Amino acid sequence: MKQVTILIADDEAEIAELVALHVKKEGYHTIIAADGKAALQAVQTHSIDLAILDIMMPGLDGYEVTRLIREQHNMPIIFLSAKTSDLDKISGLVMGADDYMTKPFNPMELVARVNAQLRRFKQLNQPAVAVASNKVLEAGGLVIYPEERTVSLYGETIELTPKEFDILYLLARYPKKVFSADNIFEMVWGEAYYEGSNTVMVHIRTLRKKLGEEKTKNKWIKTVWGVGYSFHG
Repeated sequence: MKQVTILIADDEAEIAELVALHVKKEGYHTIIAADGKAALQAVQTHSIDLAILDIMMPGLDGYEVTRLIREQHNMPIIFLSAKTSDLDKISGLVMGADDYMTKPFNPMELVARVNAQLRRFKQLNQPAVAVASNKVLEAGGLVIYPEERTVSLYGETIELTPKEFDILYLLARYPKKVFSADNIFEMVWGEAYYEGSNTVMVHIRTLRKKLGEEKTKNKWIKTVWGVGYSFHG
């Protein structure tokens, strides 16, 4: 069985070593990068299963590293940052991170989140799941290709983060069915989480923007006030 490799990118060596120490106890292999450039090089030269990134790194910051990683890879990304405002957390999630923890942090909680993200990623990439849910979905000018995990709108490819794709595909598979924010979080992130509702709201907002719902009468994702969200083709 292939050993899981975790990338830890942080310019504070003590924090990186602390994270590596606890992650190794789970049996994972670790690679440490001291800045954004080294993190990208690690992704290009190693098979990385999950990345833990600081935001405020010299050279390329965590946001830019995430953007560049997402151009070619969909492995889980967890931000571990001293930036604690809600805006920072939202920015991280919008950029493509799957989770966000603030410093100082509980190492055991970080390990739990690493395990949860790896478990969810493995479930999403099981061959049986791909075979069972490989039907291309179309709604007007919107086309969703589950095997390629791509989406096109009126013939133009839309760049979605992995979580944005998962949310859209979940809703589109069950047209007009209403999912609460908690339902969506549990099904897409694979865990119950007390901040789930706000996280889902942020992803829905950016997803709608990318679908051009602010500029057109087409509303694929509808809000059912007090209940949740549904897809209407």
